[in-house]
Amino acid sequence: MANKKQRVLIGLSGGVDSAVSAYLLLKAGYEIEGAFMKNWSSTAGLKVADCPWLQDRQEALRVAAHLGIPLHTLDFEHQYSKNVMDYFFREYKAGRTPNPDVMCNKEIKFKLLYNWAIKNGFDYLATGHYAQIAESRVMNHESGKLQSTLSVSRRDISPKGGEKDRKPHASRLTPHYSLMRSRDEFKDQTYFIYNIKQEQLPHVLFPIGGMKKPEVKKLAKKIGLPNAHRKESMGLCFVGKIRLKDFLEQKVKAKPGKIMLESRIKNQESSQLQPTLSVSQLDISPKGGEKDRQSHSSLLTPQAYTVLGTHSGLHNYTIGQRQGIRVGGGDGPYYVLRKDLKKNILYVTQDANDPALEVREVELHSVNWITAADVSNETRALSNTKKHLGSRLTAHTSLLARYRHQGELVPCTIEKQKKDTYLVKFKTPQKALASGQSVVLYSGKMCLGGGAIA
Repeated sequence: MANKKQRVLIGLSGGVDSAVSAYLLLKAGYEIEGAFMKNWSSTAGLKVADCPWLQDRQEALRVAAHLGIPLHTLDFEHQYSKNVMDYFFREYKAGRTPNPDVMCNKEIKFKLLYNWAIKNGFDYLATGHYAQIAESRVMNHESGKLQSTLSVSRRDISPKGGEKDRKPHASRLTPHYSLMRSRDEFKDQTYFIYNIKQEQLPHVLFPIGGMKKPEVKKLAKKIGLPNAHRKESMGLCFVGKIRLKDFLEQKVKAKPGKIMLESRIKNQESSQLQPTLSVSQLDISPKGGEKDRQSHSSLLTPQAYTVLGTHSGLHNYTIGQRQGIRVGGGDGPYYVLRKDLKKNILYVTQDANDPALEVREVELHSVNWITAADVSNETRALSNTKKHLGSRLTAHTSLLARYRHQGELVPCTIEKQKKDTYLVKFKTPQKALASGQSVVLYSGKMCLGGGAIA
């Protein structure tokens, strides 16, 4: 009897990346079906909202018809509103800077869509993300402790990919899966999907992870995909292009307040311009940013502030922001330095390199570990047991951190704190980090996981 084809549910968004992914899976011999997610359709109560779901679905239908595969339309609108948009508005209201794309992947694509695929008998969920999955073989002693990593290779999207590696010493080998950055470093999307679970990786495929964007577009044209010339979607995940200020004001009441320029004086000891009040972009509560403040305390001297004008509500601003600070007759540009929620004051600076914008360490909460480094020996083996993830981090665990999509990978160390929080210390000061932003951690090309700035 012939082997039954493995079934894959491919998320079809109407874009080129997911369409090419579907083609590659068909070519590899999978039995595939498409899924289009209807996550946001209403424009009621919104001043500016371009909600393109009908057009996106039409494109997905055209792709499915071209490839000859069924297409399911899954309505996750209620869950999207509750788990993504409510979080989005709540975080802005609290003065933080959320990332709805991260939350969308966590709560919708790799929870609802993934669970639907598994429940309906699919072997894999595939998406058009620019990411890769590596599969390792680790040998275990009878005690069950991790011994060594025997091999690491990129997951083949062929239904039989990697089978030959599984045969030798099969009883002593334990598979371990890792999330890796894509071949296209510029398009890499591991920053957005760091909340994926280790146990999900064996059932997830990223068909275009080993390709670069120009190659994907070229292939789409070559095989005649109906959406081959479609432009990349921009804007809020599944919502579309919006004017953030107008969008937020439907749910977050604007509360105007003072814009204050923080002046600078020369510190006699260092002969450098220093902030005369300890400031931290994380200081949005009475206890916020204490560790940052202590590091600057010896350099600070008294100062005065200048009222420049009126802001339109603190939720409209994030740390380091330049655009949208409307001050008549000023000597701008101005940059957001910090936000005082209690007094409803927006502090700004005229110096893009203001020392007060710099941060040497941040605390992370809501951390997800896909893989964690084991620093107990020089080989830095990988733990594939969930209880070990994140448990062996010390102040000497050297990693790379990224706190913006397509941002620079910066060296850092990380250590576990109390109550499942982690302290990330950057090797060099980093500029304009805001509470609520995601920090994603890497060891080489491997994405270990990440969390949100407290």
